Amino acid sequence: MSGTGVAFIGFGVMLVMLALRAPVGLAMLVVGAAGYIHLSSAQAFFAYMKTNAYHQFANYTLSVIPLFILMGALAERAGIAASLFKAAERGFGRMRGGLAMAVIGACTAFGAICGSSVATTATFGRAALPELLKARYSGGLATATIAMGGTLGILIPPSVILVVYAITTEQNIAKLFQAALIPGLLAALFYCMTIAIVARLRPEQAPEGIPSELEPASHPAWIRLLAAALLLAAGAAYLSGHLGLWSAAGLAGLGLAIAIVDAAIMPAMTIAIIVVGGIYGGVFTPTEGAAVGAIAMLGVGLANRSLSAGDILLAVRQTAETSGMIFIILLGAEIFGAFLALSRLPTQAAEMIGSSGLSPTLVLAGMMVFYILLGAVMDELAMILLTLPVFFPIVQALDFGMLPDEVAIWFGILVLIVVGIGLTMPPIGLNVFVISSLARTVPIKAIYIGVMPFLVADFIRLGLVLAFPSLTLWLVRLLQ
Repeated sequence: MSGTGVAFIGFGVMLVMLALRAPVGLAMLVVGAAGYIHLSSAQAFFAYMKTNAYHQFANYTLSVIPLFILMGALAERAGIAASLFKAAERGFGRMRGGLAMAVIGACTAFGAICGSSVATTATFGRAALPELLKARYSGGLATATIAMGGTLGILIPPSVILVVYAITTEQNIAKLFQAALIPGLLAALFYCMTIAIVARLRPEQAPEGIPSELEPASHPAWIRLLAAALLLAAGAAYLSGHLGLWSAAGLAGLGLAIAIVDAAIMPAMTIAIIVVGGIYGGVFTPTEGAAVGAIAMLGVGLANRSLSAGDILLAVRQTAETSGMIFIILLGAEIFGAFLALSRLPTQAAEMIGSSGLSPTLVLAGMMVFYILLGAVMDELAMILLTLPVFFPIVQALDFGMLPDEVAIWFGILVLIVVGIGLTMPPIGLNVFVISSLARTVPIKAIYIGVMPFLVADFIRLGLVLAFPSLTLWLVRLLQ
């Protein structure tokens, strides 16, 4: 049997194992090992494993994953999400559908300090869902808003999924973070527009805004302004050598605006600006930025007395469990990728598509459709790692009139968008199941119906990014 035939059989066996609920990393590892041995030999496989596993996990870049996960876990335990939601409610809560828009705004801000969609969904499911239901929002719209807002956890930098993509394809993490910012903010804007349209067409689902019952800020306005000016001016001065004087002044102005809105969110937003801005400006690497963010988040939690010793231990344990799961999947994907390389399936697929006469844009659009269908029934990390060994060489071989590195960055953002769609796409949608487990009074059918208008907005955004690569590459080229 040819290597291509063995590769297709391997894909089939692995999908069966996943359908039988086998762990993703284990399924990739077992199938990859069996295929490698069949196409080569057991001796060659063990020689490959003797050095590959160590070199893969000794990679310094991998340390960014547990650090970003730890920063998000500490933010969740410290109650940062609740403070962000309350601040956003002050700004949006009085308009029709404003409370749902506040959830999107808070998820956007939380996404800058938490790179996980599931964690964002679970956090706001606990922090915001009771408030939405109390304000008489329909169960479908309330849960759908949180499920869709949760996808911003992987769209707004830093993103754990994007880090995995960068490591797998050997791309620059900082440039991928830069490229993800505009599509991520565009997603937040489109979601708010969707809520406004639904509220207008179906007013019974989103009642009129109600006066906020939140407590007033605990400090006088001038103290909040002074504190924001001191903190943000220091951060802006630190970045000014890399981003320029006007950018530094802009950061300081943003800090003042944050303080005017609410002092409670100033620490979280300051950390986000320093971490993401520092990575964008080249002040520190993504790994160093993740370390700074984790330590700063720990300091904020201890200073506010919102983190107990038990909370810190729980955050560390959650980080270890999630990181271990990701690393096992990475190892399985590496072995499965080596098996596919031996089968020559990626090379033959690239040659076949290259000689088919199809336009590069049409080929890429077909890949996006495949990702969406696959994402409806598969975990997002497994989906990316399973398909990259085949799809990435094909994309690199196509001529889009851009540099290869720019094509890789653009493709990564497109994959990130379709992964977000897969997180809420029927019949599975991981974020839908997460919010369904928290909203037991809302039928899962109502949640799926609620996400449909948001998915329309996602498909429009996907089409825009596919048609206009500059939406992802403009900031990358600006900061080079």
